[in-house]
Amino acid sequence: MRSHHTVWPACAAILATAFLAACGACTPPATPAATVTATVTATVPAPTAPATVTESPEPADPPKQKTDAPAAPAEEKKKLPDVVGMNLQAGQDTLQAAGFYVLNDKDATGQNRFQVFDRNWVITKQTPAGGRTVSTSTLITLYAKKIGE
Repeated sequence: MRSHHTVWPACAAILATAFLAACGACTPPATPAATVTATVTATVPAPTAPATVTESPEPADPPKQKTDAPAAPAEEKKKLPDVVGMNLQAGQDTLQAAGFYVLNDKDATGQNRFQVFDRNWVITKQTPAGGRTVSTSTLITLYAKKIGE
């Protein structure tokens, strides 16, 4: 009959051998790849002779301006709708339908909150004021607060 003192070291040796074999510690190391060093030499071309400057007999005529080209379109001006009292989404939709696309919105309470869901906000002020005739490229700022505030 074997004692417990001789069985444990034998088991430990078998487990260690199995562990090393599974980890790949028993496999021989791979041969290292050969290192290759290459030297590249650049060839610089020889300098060339400077170009000679020749004078033209007469100076060239300046290019003529086209007179038949259409002029740049003038800024379009329209009457700005009054959107005060509308919810923020309806106000933005109304302004865009009228041709005003440069829009900004701000929290009218001064808390600098973002108007994430525009339908929950009501417009309390707009600049420039509605009813004026302004360029469609004018920045329109809508001041709004949450409905019920």
